[in-house]
Order: sequence, then C-alpha cells, then structure tokens
Amino acid sequence: MTQATGEPFERIQCQWCQSMNEKSALACRACGAPLDIRNLVSESGWREAPRIRDMTEIQFSSSICQVEGEIVPVAEINLGAGDSIFFEHHVMLWKDERVPMTVMQLSGGLQRAFGGMPFIISVATGPGRIAFSRDATGELVLLPLHPGMEVDVREHAFLLCSHQISYSFVRVKGLANIIFGGQGMYMDRFVTTGSPGLLILHGYGNVFERKLAHGESIMVEPGAFLYKDSTVTMDVEFQRLGGFIGGVNMSLAKLTGPGRVGIQSMYVHHRTE
Repeated sequence: MTQATGEPFERIQCQWCQSMNEKSALACRACGAPLDIRNLVSESGWREAPRIRDMTEIQFSSSICQVEGEIVPVAEINLGAGDSIFFEHHVMLWKDERVPMTVMQLSGGLQRAFGGMPFIISVATGPGRIAFSRDATGELVLLPLHPGMEVDVREHAFLLCSHQISYSFVRVKGLANIIFGGQGMYMDRFVTTGSPGLLILHGYGNVFERKLAHGESIMVEPGAFLYKDSTVTMDVEFQRLGGFIGGVNMSLAKLTGPGRVGIQSMYVHHRTE
C-alpha cells in the first residue's frame, strides 16, 4: 500500500492482537497494547499480557474505550449511537443518566445458577458514557475478536463485551462443581460471526498467554485458568500424591491445543455476587 506521493505507507503490527496500526501510534488502536515495548516471553513460552498505559484509548465500532488506573483498572466507554455492550450488572461503576439499560434474555437459567454463573446480564446502549471495574487488583485484557472466532472464559472474568459478539455458555465435561476451584463446571463462550467485536476481561494479579500447538498439553491449576480458544480442549485430571497417610489427590485442568490459553497469577475463588 502506498501514499499519494508514491512512498510506502508503513504500518506497525501489534504483537498481542496482530492488528495493524499507523507508524506513529504508541498504543494499538484495537487492544491498547504499547507498540514501543517488545513482547515479553518466558523460556517456557508464556508471554505477558500487555500492561495498558493509564488513559489509553481503544476504538471499537463507533465507540471508544479508555482504560484508567493501574492497580484497580477502570474501563470507561463512550458509546456511540446504536452501539451497545453487555456485562454482569454489579461491575458497573457509573454511567450518564441518559444511557438506557435493559436485561439480556438468557437461556439455561437453572443450569447457569447451578454452575455458579451469572443469570442476570445487563445491556447498555449509546450514546453516552458508562464505566466498569471489577473492584479488585489485577489488569484488564482487551481481546479484539475477528469474524469466526470463539473464546471460552472462566465465569465472572469478563468485564464487558460489545454487541457484535454472541454470548452463551459451555460445560466442561467431568469437571464437578467442587473441583473447578469451587467455581463450577461451565464457562462463558463468546462467538463472532460476520462482524468484529471487543471482549474485555479482568485478570487477578498478572495475566499470561501461551499458544499451544496441535496435540500439545499443559496442566493448569483450575483457579488460575482465565480463557482459551474454543479449539483448546479442557479435561480434569487427578494426580495421586503419595507420602501423606496413604496419599492425597490433586485435581488439575488439562488443556490441549491447538490455540491460545490465558492464565492469571492470583487465584481468587470468588462467589457469585
């Protein structure tokens, strides 16, 4: 691609979400990741989620998200006319009086309640401003979802999601309520069809991501799991530890690729609010 002068039009690719940005940009327009800081990857292949700078702005559809603060980050959304977002009702921090709110119609109410998932999802529609916070230390992870993407997220981890993305839930087979960190056997599933959208998660502590190859598996403490591509399978595996009055069992989540896996460094086994 060239400019009118015939000179090449240079772009910078974000290392976190792969979106393209103009050469002069300091932060990715799609996910807020700093573009002037190299990707940090551990020897085992885990890369740090980008620490979004205070007051970074991200655009989606006709709306703008501004990330404010660092210890307990806030996502302030300037909703454009016709745009809407959905969220668990208790994560809203404040809103303009003119921003209307409704409740999303959900299926599987009893299953959601049994699995410890929220059964009330609120919807806010623009124009106007509205802000959100998880009321906990950690960091926000912005995941732009392109058409045809599917992401599974642990319950009570998503902060907000744009209306272009469909919302449902999926069961983790063999993972009983008491096993999965006390959190349940269901995960939120977010799917895009023909239009891109934005999903914002809150991770406790720090967030790390790793891409698994086809057939590659890792064992994760269930309380640390944050999100995964739907192509990554999750199963429970018990490991017998001997040496203590006959031994004890350890339950771990076995994640098998291909696809991305996200974890959080601080396991918070919170209850449904």
